[in-house]
Amino acid sequence: MQNLIKNDAVTEDAWRLIRSEDESYDAAEDVILPLAAWLALDPAARSGQTAVWLAPDADLTVLWPALAQLPLIAIDFPAFTDGRGYSLARLLRERYGYQGELRAIGDVQRDQLAYLARVGFTVFAIRDDRPAEAALDGLRDFSDQYQATVLQPEPLFKRRTQR
Repeated sequence: MQNLIKNDAVTEDAWRLIRSEDESYDAAEDVILPLAAWLALDPAARSGQTAVWLAPDADLTVLWPALAQLPLIAIDFPAFTDGRGYSLARLLRERYGYQGELRAIGDVQRDQLAYLARVGFTVFAIRDDRPAEAALDGLRDFSDQYQATVLQPEPLFKRRTQR
């Protein structure tokens, strides 16, 4: 995946995204598996790192026991207009306290990046038909936000009264 933005830069991806439970992969590869495949996985059979990707309707409670061991969680955006992934990310960060890499995958475009970062995403897999270099500016579309977010837990009115 070459359209990956991480740490405010376009970078190469060390992980392989496995979209289907039937897709094969090497035991030594670092892979991001669909939730069902990840739940059925025997960790002893792998030498590479294993992460999970979630559909927008995923039940986060099944991840609770393993959150601390997951180096990466990816959330799929099957369509630009499907915003359920924003809620999953915010829940993972604020309610479940997930500290690892949170990656947006699927139909991810420049216009979403600032909002995705606000809810806790740290890595963005831009659609293959869009240049990631051009999408980088999407992270800087707004200099400040009014609402409380994962990036800025205090809303603007509280920050202003504290000055």
